[in-house]
Amino acid sequence: ASADLARMAKKAGDISAERIVPGDALKMLEQDHREVEAFFEQYEKLEDESEKLKLAAKICVALTVHTRLEEELIYPLGRKEIEETDLIDEAEVEHASAKQLIADTARMSPGDDLFDAKVKVLGEYVKHHVKEEENELFPTMKKEADVDFYDVGKKMAARKTAMLTDLR
Repeated sequence: ASADLARMAKKAGDISAERIVPGDALKMLEQDHREVEAFFEQYEKLEDESEKLKLAAKICVALTVHTRLEEELIYPLGRKEIEETDLIDEAEVEHASAKQLIADTARMSPGDDLFDAKVKVLGEYVKHHVKEEENELFPTMKKEADVDFYDVGKKMAARKTAMLTDLR
């Protein structure tokens, strides 16, 4: 999987790890959500295949890094700290579906049948996932988890920087 990620990063071009600022972990994840939502909006307007390829690769890299951060740092905390772990179960199932679409997209090119459809459906999955996280999971974690989310944010920033640096 990391070879696929490296290939996507190469197609994506400029991926910077310097701008990652530690903060509240949940706010950092929400910033990632806004960034990838903007990428999907930009993608919808593109017609040039090379621009589509580059932006689709950027989307795939951003989502891959983001899902790893959630799976390594946030979901295990949630399982330990909150009562309603079915929210995390659903999030992990949604991640599995998104990962499959990311893997499919990574193996394709904009001229291929279904490429645009895969990117579009991925965007719809992500929109649904983000809504559930931001309206249900994150508020529950803020309320129930006895966790310093700034401390988690420091770990998250370090992990994200390491993952992005490894892709160069």
